[in-house]
Amino acid sequence: MQIQERKPFKDESDPIFSLPDGSEAGEWDRLLWLGWYDFERGEQPGWIRPTILQSWQRSQQRAIDPESFIYAFPPPEELAAILEFNAELIAVARSIMENLLAYNPDGHINLTNAQGVTLHYCGSDLTPVGSILREDVLGTNCTARCLIEQRLVYVLSGENWKTDLRRRHRQCAAAPVRDVNGQLIGVLTLTATPDNFNAHTLGTVQAAAEAVSQQLVLRSLLAEQQSILETLNEGVIVCDRQGRIKTLNRYARQIFSGLDPAAGPIDVLLKPQGESLQTMPFCNDRELQFLPDGVKPIACLISLMPAPDGGRVLSLRENQRIRAITRQVMGASASYTFDMIRGHAPRLQQAIHKARASSRTDSTVLLSGESGTGKELFAQAIHNASPRHQEPFIALNCGALPRDLVQSELFGYADGAFTGSRRGGSAGKFELADGGTLFLDEIAEMPLEAQTSLLRVLQENEVVRIGASYPLKVNVRIIAATHCNLLDAVEKGSFRRDLYYRLNVISLEIPALRQRQEDIPDLVNTFIHALCARLKRIPPQVSPGAMRCLEAWHWPGNVRELENLVERIVNLCDGLIIDLQDFPEEMTQVIDQPPSYAEASSSLLEQERQHILQVISAQRGNLRQSAQLLGISRTALYNKLNQWQVDIASIRNTQ
Repeated sequence: MQIQERKPFKDESDPIFSLPDGSEAGEWDRLLWLGWYDFERGEQPGWIRPTILQSWQRSQQRAIDPESFIYAFPPPEELAAILEFNAELIAVARSIMENLLAYNPDGHINLTNAQGVTLHYCGSDLTPVGSILREDVLGTNCTARCLIEQRLVYVLSGENWKTDLRRRHRQCAAAPVRDVNGQLIGVLTLTATPDNFNAHTLGTVQAAAEAVSQQLVLRSLLAEQQSILETLNEGVIVCDRQGRIKTLNRYARQIFSGLDPAAGPIDVLLKPQGESLQTMPFCNDRELQFLPDGVKPIACLISLMPAPDGGRVLSLRENQRIRAITRQVMGASASYTFDMIRGHAPRLQQAIHKARASSRTDSTVLLSGESGTGKELFAQAIHNASPRHQEPFIALNCGALPRDLVQSELFGYADGAFTGSRRGGSAGKFELADGGTLFLDEIAEMPLEAQTSLLRVLQENEVVRIGASYPLKVNVRIIAATHCNLLDAVEKGSFRRDLYYRLNVISLEIPALRQRQEDIPDLVNTFIHALCARLKRIPPQVSPGAMRCLEAWHWPGNVRELENLVERIVNLCDGLIIDLQDFPEEMTQVIDQPPSYAEASSSLLEQERQHILQVISAQRGNLRQSAQLLGISRTALYNKLNQWQVDIASIRNTQ
């Protein structure tokens, strides 16, 4: 009866609880054994803690044999997967467990996961790696109780379910290990002799478990920061006070491939031109060129900011990548191909054949032809058929820019080059077109001072920005275009002769629309169907009289004029037939007037040309036989062909 009057031992949650000292341990051990015997007889001993009694009841309901003590293990493959999954938890807890063991040299410390599987232990060999300590497997024990209650707990030896554990005279304390979100991911358990087990022991175990949790949180934060740093689309380099590189991310390693951070200070490794990254003022978006050993010069846009420890943080982006982004925003690409050029006239086919041949080289091409003939269309087709088709296509109309802006547009300018210049400078069209094609339309309108700079770029393959002190290498193919006679401009002194010869490597003349009138019906129908597809309308038909009118018009605006006229007529036409009344009055008057002497002469010359070309084609390019059939000398035939700029080789190849 005296036993039942004894007050129950205080639980961990009681703020005034105290563990038995060495002199009381034996008495408590005897009382716990007596309580166990009473429990086996179906009684509820009042001095046994309620949480322990509840655990004994659950163990009894699960029919766990208290006399049999054999550890259960998961299958080897499953255990290997568990250990691999918890590798970081084990690595963090290992050193903390060893430090904790120093205060309990005769003790045992083990770490389990949230399922009660032992991941690691140190000290006495009590719980092998892989042993399962859950309550449903081993009955009441300290680790199992912590897994269930998810708080700091202790279990005296006599409170264990297994008889073997009760006889070891060891006390246990366990505390939960939590992840970043506060979820229990493991349990840290300390087993010690009664002499080394007291209230301070519980605080030590709690502190150790919280230290593991904090280390996991720190590791998670560092891993997250490192992941962000590695995925940034700009280079980041962190230096200490002495300029030694502490951290550099993936992008920085790509820019400066082969860089060894331990080889010296950042200025020695990167060699910034004319600057010192250790002393230069902090800045944003400043252009700087680096000359590291073993690689070509690297131009970057940099920002320099202070680091918390007194060092510096350098962020940088390659100018080449910035130009690529700029090209994407600008839509710097060519959309036309040779297959999209409509027409079967001999002069047009000859121009297409010559353009296809020019696309296989990097030589400069000079396109000549009247306004509206499709010079940019040919330029884009040449680019798309060339090995540079994956690279940018940049177009610049030299006649549409003020004279004082042509050079800055072409070659760019450095930071502070002139009043009103954009901070950080700006890349010119040559830099934006690096690796691709630069189309210079209306080249005859380029000022003489810009012509001099352009000639240097063509000769040296490098540009110097306005206000810059160093050149930048570029790899650009030039296609120029003009509607003027450049030789006349050279004779008048408005165009440099040396630049003309440098541009006129491959000369390509685009025929005017009046020189290929047989293509007009095909072009008209193509424009009508394309426009009606956008307008979701039924395409109207062009009457024969209207088509003759279109073929008779002299087309001063060429294909562009034809396309604009078709768009106007289709938008204003209410029916399904386009007739003469739909045309402007000045066009319908043409078919009612007899041809002038000049027009008749032009028509006769064109008929002569077509007849001669048909004869040469029939003779498979044999000029001697053709001259005999035509009744003219071979010299006269040669003169006519040179006057018409006919490529005999192309005729022979076609045959």
